[in-house]
Formats: sequence, C-alpha cells, structure tokens
Amino acid sequence: MAKQKPDQAAPEPVGPSGAEAAGTTEWRSQTGGYLTTAQGTRLPDTDHSLKAGPRGPLLMEDFHFREKITHFDHERIPERVVHARGTGAHGVFRSYGTAATATRAGFLAQKDKETPVFVRFSTVLGSRGSADTVRDVRGFAVKFYTDEGTFDLVGNNMPVFFIQDGIKFPDVIHAGKPHPDREIPQAQSAHDTFWDFVSLHTETTHMLMWAMSDRGIPRSYRTMEGFGVHTFRLVAPNGDTTLAKFHWKPVAGIHSLVWEEAQIAAGADPDFHRRDLADAIENGAFPEWELGVQLLPDTEDQLFEGIDLLDPTKIVPEELAPVQPIGRLTLDRNPTNFFAETEQIAFHVGHLVPGIEITDDPLIQARMFSYLDTQLSRLGGPNFGQLPINRPHAPVNDLLRDGMHQTAVHTGVAPYLPNSLDGGEPAVDHENGYVNVPRMVEGAKVRENPVSFDDHYTQATLFWNSMTPVERAHLADAFTFELGKCYEQAVKERMLTRLAEVDAELCATVAAGLGLPAPSGSPAADAGASPALSQLVTEPGPILGRLVGVIATDDADLTGIAKLRKELEKEGALLKVIASHGGTIGEEIVERTFLTVRSIEFDAVAVADGAGSVSDPRALLLLQEAYRHCKAIVAWGDGGDLLTAAGIAADAPGVLVDDKASAAQRKALIEAMGLHRAWDRFPAQA
Repeated sequence: MAKQKPDQAAPEPVGPSGAEAAGTTEWRSQTGGYLTTAQGTRLPDTDHSLKAGPRGPLLMEDFHFREKITHFDHERIPERVVHARGTGAHGVFRSYGTAATATRAGFLAQKDKETPVFVRFSTVLGSRGSADTVRDVRGFAVKFYTDEGTFDLVGNNMPVFFIQDGIKFPDVIHAGKPHPDREIPQAQSAHDTFWDFVSLHTETTHMLMWAMSDRGIPRSYRTMEGFGVHTFRLVAPNGDTTLAKFHWKPVAGIHSLVWEEAQIAAGADPDFHRRDLADAIENGAFPEWELGVQLLPDTEDQLFEGIDLLDPTKIVPEELAPVQPIGRLTLDRNPTNFFAETEQIAFHVGHLVPGIEITDDPLIQARMFSYLDTQLSRLGGPNFGQLPINRPHAPVNDLLRDGMHQTAVHTGVAPYLPNSLDGGEPAVDHENGYVNVPRMVEGAKVRENPVSFDDHYTQATLFWNSMTPVERAHLADAFTFELGKCYEQAVKERMLTRLAEVDAELCATVAAGLGLPAPSGSPAADAGASPALSQLVTEPGPILGRLVGVIATDDADLTGIAKLRKELEKEGALLKVIASHGGTIGEEIVERTFLTVRSIEFDAVAVADGAGSVSDPRALLLLQEAYRHCKAIVAWGDGGDLLTAAGIAADAPGVLVDDKASAAQRKALIEAMGLHRAWDRFPAQA
C-alpha cells in the first residue's frame, strides 16, 4: 500500500483492504456524512415509522425500522438491553367481575376468578449490577397465566413515555446509556447525551416531568403505581369495543424516597428495592395493587376530550375518566431461583388473549416486533416459551417444531394444516379463537405523525400545575441536578427554552440553579390541573410492611419497646432494635448496630427511655437523616435527650416526645407513618 504524502488529503475509505484488515491502518465503519442503512442506502427520515396513513398501523415492509430495531435488540448478550436490573415475585390476580360488560377476557370478566401471575419490576437504564434507587423509569410487567393463554401487561410506573414512535426507541436508550467512549455514568440520565437528545425532541417534555418528579425515585416497589402506558381495545362478548388504559394502584399508597435517601441507599444498600420486596413477602406483608381501567369510547377519530388516545406521551386525567377497579393483584411467593424465574421470564406485548387488542399507537406497534425479537438473543432461540417460568397454563398445540432448545417431544407426522394424516388435528376454533375486530385501514405510505401528536407542552404544564409546593421543589431540584451534571452549555440553554414552554417559575428556578438567564416562553394558560397526579396524602393510609428502628441500650425500657412492637405488628409493620452491639438486650434481639444501620431502612425512628445518653455519632447521624427526610421520630423518657443532642426540636412536626411510653404516643406514631412523611417541616434542617 502506497504511503500517503503529508500534503495529500486521505481518501474516504470504501472498505478495509488486506493491510487495513490486518491492523496496519485503523478502520472505522462510521465514515459517511449521511445517515444510511447498514447496507449504505441513504435515509431521509429516522424519526417516523412507515405507516398506512399518519394514524397507522405500521407496515411490515419498513426495512429501515426493522433493521434499526433488530440491531438494537441484539446489541447485548445475554443481559437485557433495557430493564436489566430487576426483581420479581409470584402471586395471584382475583377479578372483581366488573369488566364483564367491556371485555370477553375470562380472567377479567369472571367474578372471583383467580389467575396465577408473575410480576417483574425493574429499572430501565442500568446494568444488572447497578443500584436499585437511581432516578429512572421503573418497569412494571405482569404475566397472567390465564385459561385462555398467557397475557402480558408490560408497563411502567409512569403512564407516558419519552417518544411517540417506536423507531426512536434505540435513539432515546442510546442517549440515556453511558457515554460510549468512557462507559460512564452508569444507570443515570444526568449527562450530556441524554439531555441533548430530549432537548432536541420536544415530545419528551411530558415524560421528563414525570421522570424528574418523585416518581423517578419510588420508596419501594410496593408503593409504586403502574400503568399499561398505551391505549388498548377491549372487545365485549357481543363484539362491542371500548378503548381502555390500565392502571395499577398500590394498596399501600404511592410514596417515594427523597433524593438524599436515594443517594445513600445506592451506596449503603444498592439492593434496597429488591430486598424490600423479598422481605415484605417473607414477613407476610404481601404487596397488593388494584387493577383499574379508564374506559373510553372507541370513536372513529380515537380522540377523547381533544386528547389523542394513540399518543403515548399523553394521559387522560382521572378527573375526565375515573379509574374503575376491576381486580386485585397480590404477590405472595418469592422465586425459588432468581435465574430460572426472574432472569429467564420473557414478556411480550403480543401475548394477548381474546377480548384484548392493541391499537395503532405507533409505539406499541413497534413493541410488537421488538419484544419477540429480543427473546431470540437473550434466550437462545424461538423455544423460550418452553422454559418453566414462561409456559402457558392453557393447553398448547402450536404446530411449531424444532429450533434451538427444543424440549417438547412432539407427536404426529403432519405439523401443518389442513392435514389428513393426523386426523385433521389440531382444529381451528372459529367460535372461541382470537379474532381481531375488523377495522378499515387506509392511507398513503408516509413517515409522519398525525397533527394531533404535535402538542408537546400542554400536558407537561398540567403535570406541573398538579404538584404541591413540596413536589414542585423536588422537581425543580431534579432538573437542576441533572442539567448541572452536563458539560455542554448549549444543551443546558436549549433545555431551559423547553422548560420555559412548561412554566415560567420552573424555568426560572432551574436557570438560577444553573447560573444561567431564564428564557421566556408561552406556557399553555388553559392546561388545567389534575389533583390525582399528586402523591402527597392528607389522610393516614396503611402501614403494612413499614419498618421502625428503635435505638436502645442495655438498660433501655424494654416494656415500652415490647408494647410498641405489639401495636405495630397489629398494623402489619415491624420493629427492629438498634444498639451499639449485636446479640440481645434482655429478651429483645438486636438486629442492627450503629455500624450496620442507616436511616434509609426505616420509615420512622424511635429512641427508648434509657438511651438518652448514647454518644455514638452514628446514632446522631441516624436521627438527623431521619429528620431531614421528614420521617416520624418518637422518643420517650430520657430518649428525648438524644434528640436534643442531635439538634431536633421536640415540638417539630412529626416529632413525638413524651415522658413515658404511652398508648397515645404509639397511636400518633402509626398515624404519622400513615402520612408517609411530615412534610410540614420541609425543607428540614437538623
């Protein structure tokens, strides 16, 4: 190969020569100035799938979409590309029967019908080794093993998503994942590529409000709401159709961590959420959710109150369409083996049963291809459905044969239909089989969205308007923190122009935190508010599965501790004794020492009489953190002296101090825990 003269421009490579292939010259595959397919065909658009008309559905012939999604689905082996960090549990779903008029799906329509389930919760961005409590979207995927086949409701803890068209999914995930040059930061969106992408795609604005809110750092999976995200079509026994959005409402209430707690947990206990779920089930505090639906008319335009029901970046406020409860999910059994069950479970939005259909939402249409394709890489071939955790609980006769990891021993000689050699079996079921409701599909082949997808800010403003002052402060802090981690000034400035279109106060607060001028915008004046979007409660809720830590010493009031334990256990909560040493104090087992404890583990902290003289700075830190995080704090007898040493005022909201242990104090503690936090002392300073 001739040596290049210094004053000559190097020609654009057209492929590796023998010398280049041998490593003599560096070879880079990404050389052209235009976006192309992997085969070099230039592309005019990579933001819209090819559809039959602007409203879809997607077309199988879209070779660019299929190549882009297929490559993305096979990027990593064997870890999930997204939702790699997760945990799961077995349970049962019991139907109320209230959905019988809307859908023929038996597991929803039959009153008191019980269906086995497996649920997997997960983060999105991080690898399997990342921390549970990072700020992120959480997956909420439920596999129903119904009599009519498997149904997978594969959703998130937020009702909307970043993008409107699934062809952009590889892009938003690539942007959120660690930078490809340094492979950092792990499991975080607080970096330039993410904010560069979302600031350039204004359709992400509504989802950003959810992700930067307290929803992005849930207290536990047990106190996390879930959503099907998309609009589904329910088909009644008489063939009538209704559009529906699925909601999971946690019986324990919707609660989140505060940011400092999330950071502490990531270091002190990176398995915080999975440990909490497993411990709750093991202790009999079974997590529960009510499944509800918003039922919406299946009109020709598929709009409701001006909201496009096919747009996955939009919600239907509950004030416009109440969530109607249709059943209850209870998780009551931990997996026997994490790999065999939680790791190998395979979800797919195309796992449907009669009575439930997808719509032409371009994001779920893309997911119909992507999920199935992903399992081929992760689980080694097309027979992943034969793994025990994935096996249907309904009879299977699919005429599918062979392939990698085939474990079934098929009989018969005619794996085709019609046939005469196997007696014409299996038969097709014209009466009870899955038949899509006939719908007219027409339109030119285009890469575009309908005009009704164009409003990217109004619902983001609605979300902001719906937050309480505490939640607004958290949201503004989250934007400020995340953008403050970016290096590129242009990215910060561009994102501020997006926030200016949401709310002037939000934009000004974030801009001040970044030390930048706040641009002006034109937020929607008529966005309204939806009180149902706020997580803060005004009435005490259940405390099932909550945990109270009690600081004690060898001469502590054990009688008062025992009475507190008894009252908590009546409510399904637990108590753990904290001391300077392990072993026992009287009959009480010391389960945490000052060396092994951090405040994040507890929903409330108590100081027993006799522990007022504790001088260990770690005990003071425990109390100060609990105070900053607005948790209930209780002390009796000389336990109040330890609060004073920690700089905590006895008359502060949520601080309960008494001369001796009393029934009134225990009742007040349970009520305070039911409110989750004493927000009246926010922002708390110890």
